[in-house]
Amino acid sequence: MGRPERHATIADVAALAGVSVGTASKALNGRGSLREETRTRVREAARQLSFQANAGARSLHSGRTYTVGMITTDTIGRFSIPVLMGAEDALGAGEMSVFLCDGRDDPIREQYYVKTLLSRRVDGIIVTGRRTEARMSIGPNLPVPVVYAFISSADPGDCSVVPDEAGGARKAVEHLLAVGRTRIAHVTGPEHHNSARVRAAAALERLAEAELEPVAPPLFGGWSEAWGRQAVGILLAGRAEFDAVFCGSDQIARGVSDALRAAGRRVPQDVALVGFDNWDVMTEGAQPPLTSVDMDLEGLGRSAAEMLLSAINGTASPGRHEHPCRLVVRESTIVPLA
Repeated sequence: MGRPERHATIADVAALAGVSVGTASKALNGRGSLREETRTRVREAARQLSFQANAGARSLHSGRTYTVGMITTDTIGRFSIPVLMGAEDALGAGEMSVFLCDGRDDPIREQYYVKTLLSRRVDGIIVTGRRTEARMSIGPNLPVPVVYAFISSADPGDCSVVPDEAGGARKAVEHLLAVGRTRIAHVTGPEHHNSARVRAAAALERLAEAELEPVAPPLFGGWSEAWGRQAVGILLAGRAEFDAVFCGSDQIARGVSDALRAAGRRVPQDVALVGFDNWDVMTEGAQPPLTSVDMDLEGLGRSAAEMLLSAINGTASPGRHEHPCRLVVRESTIVPLA
């Protein structure tokens, strides 16, 4: 019989990287104030040796389980899945695993998951959902750090990472002004919805700074293509002269685009069009492809996870932290050269 295969040890990794065993351990566990080139060298040595850390021994040594819970109320996953992907990117670098729990907007189910995650001794919890307005804290005085991502906590002592929707709306209007549009209409979702109100207020504020009035009061309705088509009918019936429409979502913008085309208005030659969310199903499927505000949900998830890691390591960041949006320009606002 041949000898059993010998697995690489932390001492082997340290020897190959030319560092001490303690330094190698810190580099692989994301601890200590090491130079990035040292961490990279140790990780490369571990990869070359196919080194696998002993999770049980690591947990016993550190008092941590290297697991994080994520509770979501977004059953569709439209917003929470990108946030989860970004969080996993950040947590994976520290060799941490994520347990995803779907609360389904049910407080009883959510509390069950909180208790279950705590019984599994997770090192921290991320709470996310499909709406950006503040929600009640998942519980006072929990024994582990909690970070709210995309949604926010009503408790100012909690850490919340949210998209800068107002900044995104301002970028949309600034872009329309930059391409020469001055008669801008705004069509958005339900007025009771926090995102609709925030985006509309920011758009109006930016127009006022440019000493411009909207061609009509903001049109509040549903987050749907059907509402976008209906809103165009309202604008045309009111004989509003408009050369641009900023929409509170890509779904609305897709409906606006269809209705404008049916009315003989060309996009972008006659009417420039901007959406919000940068949902590829909508932006790439629109004719022409839609300029849209991207909330960078993966980046937001990474930021939330990094703040959670810092809190786990003793440096909490309470309060509301806004993550910047970016504008993705496509053919719906740029007139092609003749």
